[in-house]
Formats: sequence, structure tokens, C-alpha cells
Amino acid sequence: MLDCGLLEEYKWRQPCYTYDHNNVIILSPFKDYCALNIIKGSLLEDAEGRLTKPGENTQGGRQFRFTSLKEIKELEAIIKAYIYEAIEVARAGLKVPSSDNTNLDFPDELLEIMESKPDFKAAFESLTPGRQRAYNILFTGAKQSATRTTRIKKYIPRIMDGFGFNDCVCGHSKRMPNCDGSHKNFE
Repeated sequence: MLDCGLLEEYKWRQPCYTYDHNNVIILSPFKDYCALNIIKGSLLEDAEGRLTKPGENTQGGRQFRFTSLKEIKELEAIIKAYIYEAIEVARAGLKVPSSDNTNLDFPDELLEIMESKPDFKAAFESLTPGRQRAYNILFTGAKQSATRTTRIKKYIPRIMDGFGFNDCVCGHSKRMPNCDGSHKNFE
């Protein structure tokens, strides 16, 4: 990555490679593989069919996965081609189109609570689409109705205060509005 002209920094406790102050690639170790996480990978052509979507709800990021150093050496030319393409995306200032968050399928438990508490409904609807989506992913991730209801009730105070699922509520984060775990130093 350094050979391709990217600058190495450390962000999120991982090597992050940037071009002109834009995050391009994050190198991540996992239990079974190592991944080049290409931030705007969905905008790449993926001519070799190597990119994978890291999660079901991932919008723009894509991963190029490896299981051995030998594999990296054998694929060096292909890897560099992907890196150069990712740099071109950053250079051009291309943006990943946001998904349509207005068509979220909310769980019945959330709709029932919104119906019974109009002030909660107004607070939820005033959240940004991304915050609504994050809560919806959390709530619908529960398989049982009772668990969904418990989760929703747990987060009602945060939603009423206008906070997203990942927002800092203690005020100690150095990465506002996101929580960076600073509150753990005060417990």
C-alpha cells in the first residue's frame, strides 16, 4: 500500500491507509483471515471478483480477504490494481450513494410503542435516517418478541434525548458524537 502512494496512519487501533487525508483502506486481522477493507469498495469495478461485503448491512465498504502471506505475494499485482482503483475513487471525490432509509420495516413491537406514546414516536422520527436505521437493526436482530420489546424499552430514554445507538451520552468522548469508551475510565 505504501508502494502505491498511500500514507499509513493508525485509526481504530488498526493500520489505515489514506490518500490526501481521505481514508482509503483499513488493514484488519480476523481469526480466520486478514482483510483489506476498502472504504468505498462498492464503487470499484471488481474485475477479478475478489471483493466481499463484510456484513449484511454494509453499504459502501468491501473486503479483499487473505488467508496466507503466500497468497498475498501471489496476488500482489491484482491487489495493487484494486488499491490504485480505490485511490482513483478517492481522487475523484466519488461518494457511495446512501441507501433509502425511508423504507425501513419496523418491528411490530416498535410500532405498538410508538402508537401508545406519541412523544416517543416524534422523538424517534426526529432522529436522522442513519440513527433510525441503527436502532432498527438492533431491534429487529432479536428473534423473540419479548427480547425486541425489552431492547426497545431499554433505549427509549436515549431516543427521547435525541441520541443514536452509537452516540456518546456521558460527554467524555474525544470523538463526539460517537462513544469512544472514555466513560470506562470514570467508573
